[in-house]
Amino acid sequence: MGTAGEMLDTGFSCQSAIALVTVGHQKAPPLVHKSFKGDVPGFAHMDIKYLSQMADQTSRSYLFVAIDRVTRWVFAKSKKDKSAASARSLMDALHKTCRSKITRLLTDTGKEFTDRPFAPRKRKSSGNHEFDVLCQDIGIEHRLTPLRSLQSNGMVARFNGRIGDLLQTHRFNCALDMNKTLPRYVGLYNHQLPHFSLQNKTPIQTMKQWYESHPELFNKRPYNLPGRAR
Repeated sequence: MGTAGEMLDTGFSCQSAIALVTVGHQKAPPLVHKSFKGDVPGFAHMDIKYLSQMADQTSRSYLFVAIDRVTRWVFAKSKKDKSAASARSLMDALHKTCRSKITRLLTDTGKEFTDRPFAPRKRKSSGNHEFDVLCQDIGIEHRLTPLRSLQSNGMVARFNGRIGDLLQTHRFNCALDMNKTLPRYVGLYNHQLPHFSLQNKTPIQTMKQWYESHPELFNKRPYNLPGRAR
């Protein structure tokens, strides 16, 4: 992941990222965020964003995105497919990277995440799907959104919308160019962009604040990336 200076070298600045985060929201009324019991870091939402196919690609790629619902910290990696193996690989990387202890994960009912069929609501996953097996092995409770419900995973869907804005407003020369820019944007989002829902703090500032008051919720101390002193 590059520094803010590297972002400027590619024509993508912090100001550009802020504009992408705020676009379409200037006239919206202030949101009222309701807390709920157990509202602490460690509950992540995960979803997939379809990426644009570049000229040097034979097929499109996919961005797996996870976001902590309390700190808004984001983890994302692009994959060549949206298979169960790719989902498992992303979950394993998230578990090793995230500073806080992930205890719960919310996904949709896509076949990359579960073997629960889409039709009968009462049928449950067998627990034998490789993504479920990994979650069980690392102590994470895997929850599924209600069938035919888009709002339940809206937090990560909104972030994916910002990725969509990035894809539409920036010209990429090749897949490598796009795959370098996406993690840089995620870095800016986590370390430099204040969030209204976080009382104008960045996700990493919020994570560090939680660490000071509840270190037992973390595997490692959160820290700023080199070149990002906030």
